[in-house]
Amino acid sequence: MKLKEEIQQRSDSTCELCGNKENLSLYTLEDFPGEEVDGSFMICSVCREQFEDPEKAEPNHWRCLNDSMWSSVPAVQVAAWRMLHHLKAEGWPQNLLDMMYMEDELKAFAQKGISNGEASAEIVHRDSNGAVIEAGDTVVLTKDLNVKGSSLTAKRGTAVRRVSLVHDNPEQIEGKVEGQQIVILTKFVKKV
Repeated sequence: MKLKEEIQQRSDSTCELCGNKENLSLYTLEDFPGEEVDGSFMICSVCREQFEDPEKAEPNHWRCLNDSMWSSVPAVQVAAWRMLHHLKAEGWPQNLLDMMYMEDELKAFAQKGISNGEASAEIVHRDSNGAVIEAGDTVVLTKDLNVKGSSLTAKRGTAVRRVSLVHDNPEQIEGKVEGQQIVILTKFVKKV
């Protein structure tokens, strides 16, 4: 069976990114480190144009990745990861990236496809001791913090669990203190 026919059968003749059934074509990732069938997927003309030129990407179109990022097809996972990475400044794509699971080798391949300029501009969040904070980590406040717009004072020593990162500012994280979602400066926390 030809590759295109095999992929069409697997995808049920739909775009494996957005589910569109019109204007489909076969897309194969360059230098994919596995079987050609795993490195290929069906893509519609709308997704293809925006995937090949991410500057044309319409963020709302890519909300479809909320479903397709869970695909068992490696090429679809890579495409979803790369597009979410490109759009992460929108906010919601960063949340999906934080949830997304990929095998280490596949993620390394996906990262290779990102231009070096973007990779070097990666924002890193560090606590008061310089330790890297990642989404989902637990931190402890190192001083009492008055929460703006509230009468709440977050006390020193308070543990903030499952923090999320502010995608465009390395000095801020978000977390819940006494049931209230707040923004916290990283210089006032210590990673646990």
